[in-house]
Amino acid sequence: MIPEVLGIDQDGNEIKASAYRGKKIVLYSYPKANTPGCTAEACSLQAHKAELEAAGYAIIGVSKDKPELQKKFADKYGLTFPLIADTDTTLLQTLGCWGEKVACGRRTIGTLRTTYLVDENGIIEKIFTPKEIKTKIHAEQILEQV
Repeated sequence: MIPEVLGIDQDGNEIKASAYRGKKIVLYSYPKANTPGCTAEACSLQAHKAELEAAGYAIIGVSKDKPELQKKFADKYGLTFPLIADTDTTLLQTLGCWGEKVACGRRTIGTLRTTYLVDENGIIEKIFTPKEIKTKIHAEQILEQV
């Protein structure tokens, strides 16, 4: 089950799971706003937002980025869904998408690109792992599962 308080979004709003009861959620974590993969993923979700909503889903993004960066990212790409600024990584750690990753042979600790499909009661039904996610077509991947 996802936590009740998810965090603060790019507009300073507190995002709570209870506000989404009765709706499903695409809750996705991404490493860093304004990077190529994260931008492709966000734009894929935005481009298919109406289809996801028709399937009963709301979209919520989360990264370690500060609210100001999340706001610039949302404004630059016309993202019309909450982007949680989890600067202390509380939500990312709770979800299990904060940890060690290897890029170009270098080990770092950071956000693991992960998507959770959450049911109407806040229970995680499906998880897309970092290796499964294709950022440019991620919304289509989700729509194939719902």
